Amino acid sequence: MIEGPWVVDELAFAGAEHLDAAYVAGYDRKSGYEKVDDATDPTGDLPDLRAHGLNPVATLVDLGAGTGRLALAAAPHAGRVVAVDVSPAMIDAIRARAAAAGLTNVDATRAGFLTYEHPGPPADVVYTRNALHQLPDFFKALALHRIAGMLRPGGTLLVRDLVYDFGPGEAPAVFADWFAGAASDPREGYTAEDYATHIRTEFSTYRWLFEPMLDAAGFDIVDASYHGRLYGRYVCRRRG
Repeated sequence: MIEGPWVVDELAFAGAEHLDAAYVAGYDRKSGYEKVDDATDPTGDLPDLRAHGLNPVATLVDLGAGTGRLALAAAPHAGRVVAVDVSPAMIDAIRARAAAAGLTNVDATRAGFLTYEHPGPPADVVYTRNALHQLPDFFKALALHRIAGMLRPGGTLLVRDLVYDFGPGEAPAVFADWFAGAASDPREGYTAEDYATHIRTEFSTYRWLFEPMLDAAGFDIVDASYHGRLYGRYVCRRRG
């Protein structure tokens, strides 16, 4: 755990909506997870995870687990899954879903990137999706360093997040295209105002800043791909 008067309160950066049980109840629908074959569904990352270390004796840590969609889908393929989120409402949702599914190898822990303390042997796989962008870059780099510390040497980090694959001068045109594809109904998806609020108030970073952070934390990038110059997927291996 990182402590001190200089450390941010991750709960304050989580976004008020993620702390609201009513919002959490509709989170999967708004995120597009309930659409058949929708590419936004985190369960689509299971093949990558299984190809890079997830197996019946492995420990998976899902940081910023949200409603637990990936954590619960991964549980039958893992020895242990730890779903970590700063939101009490999200943790309650994960516990209820795990109990309803009869999953006994899922632990739901309320903590953040800077406060989660991993018990027991090092993890084999760490997964995080749409959560690192809640932290400013200084703390994002600290979070990646802590993730490396909870992974075994050769362990896998899979990151999916809003990371910008363009130069500063291209931002207006890229964002205009992004807004043009936004949902009109906030109950069914993210609107242009949602995207604008994200840009103004959250901390998505540039690719050319994020990749050196991974290297400095002790990760080699095994594979990287981008969707729409806005959304990155990184499969990384801890060195050592």
